[in-house]
Amino acid sequence: MNITYLIGFLFAIAVMVLGMANGLPPYNFKQLTNFFDAPSVMIVIGCTIGIIIASFPAGMLASIPKHFAVMFNTKKNNPKYYIDQLVELAQAARKDGLLALEGLAAEQKDPFFKQAIMLIVDANDPDRVRSILENDIECMSARHEASAALYEKGSAVAPAFGMIGTLVGLINMLKNMNFDDGGGAGNIGSDMSVALVTTLYGCILAHMVFGPIANNLRTRDEEEVLCKMIIVEGITCIQAGENPKLLREKLMTFVAQRQRDDSGKGGKKGKEE
Repeated sequence: MNITYLIGFLFAIAVMVLGMANGLPPYNFKQLTNFFDAPSVMIVIGCTIGIIIASFPAGMLASIPKHFAVMFNTKKNNPKYYIDQLVELAQAARKDGLLALEGLAAEQKDPFFKQAIMLIVDANDPDRVRSILENDIECMSARHEASAALYEKGSAVAPAFGMIGTLVGLINMLKNMNFDDGGGAGNIGSDMSVALVTTLYGCILAHMVFGPIANNLRTRDEEEVLCKMIIVEGITCIQAGENPKLLREKLMTFVAQRQRDDSGKGGKKGKEE
């Protein structure tokens, strides 16, 4: 569970609500109604969603639930799990040869890991093996970036529609002003506040909703790329017949120093697709 996202999001919401209710005790929660305006909600949220739908194919829009599943799953990619698995493969290869890895490949739930093992079992050229796997990583990362771009688009257009809503409110306010009969000026304050609410909605949507989602998706992508780069390096070393102990030392350089203390105890939680 991505607990930091939930803590940060809920904290931001709570601070904003308290700020709207006077900021300090005694809180006046009744004035929160000042910040709700149905037409503003329609303009900002409705138009932002409409532009996102118009900007991306249906297949990507259908993957939005999957994006949230990926964002909240912080244990999906465990580098030390893959390091342990690769060391075991290296030991099996040194003992029984590369062909013995075929049975171990069938046990892998990660399609990329399984593909990497089978490439060396089939005695492919080492340079070709690395090229195929690195190309797979590049294409995967490009797909992930396209997913993050969906939320970046929302973050970009939401403030714009907030400004559009403000302009709509100001236009209506000016249209309704009539100084000829001495009236029209009394509603300027309330009309102006309604016009500015749309800008508030746009900023909230951009910086409290879409922005953090895009950042979290890119973080998950970096974690997955790291694990796959470990697999690529490990597989090519196994194919070259490298010593399992030296292989572990080499692969642990991909992991932060503070995470190397319990090397060899990476656990069994890896990536499952």
